[in-house]
Amino acid sequence: MLVINKPAPDFSLPATSGEVINLKNLIGKNVVLYFYPKDCTSGCTQEGKDFSENYKKFSSLNTLVLGVSRDNLKLHKKFKSEQQFPFELLSDVDEKVCKLYDVLKEKIMYGKKIYGLERSTFLIDKQGILRREWRKVKVSGHIEVVLQAVVELK
Repeated sequence: MLVINKPAPDFSLPATSGEVINLKNLIGKNVVLYFYPKDCTSGCTQEGKDFSENYKKFSSLNTLVLGVSRDNLKLHKKFKSEQQFPFELLSDVDEKVCKLYDVLKEKIMYGKKIYGLERSTFLIDKQGILRREWRKVKVSGHIEVVLQAVVELK
């Protein structure tokens, strides 16, 4: 269960670096955990580029950026390499973390109901506390809002 100002749900996921990322091992850094629907698609590419363009700002604020989708590591590595993302992409092919963070939703696509990933972002502070969440994210202007929230962390 996600509750603002309570500990964020812990998880372990494989990353494009070849490592397994455990949230509990990131204590001491803020974490921007963004969930996106699909590698190599226009909206997801733009969102990743926006995070890339602001990556140094996030880093200077002791903040890691991590992207999560249900795509496999092979596709993640291709996507990261092509777009030159400076942050890790995490693979959640079994949807455990997507379910933990409640980002899988019923959607209508081309007139049909599908079960898909709703673009969402979570801000976790350096103590592992969930401080903010954004759901049904629209890419345009989103990164600036997230960056401002990181700046406002005390």
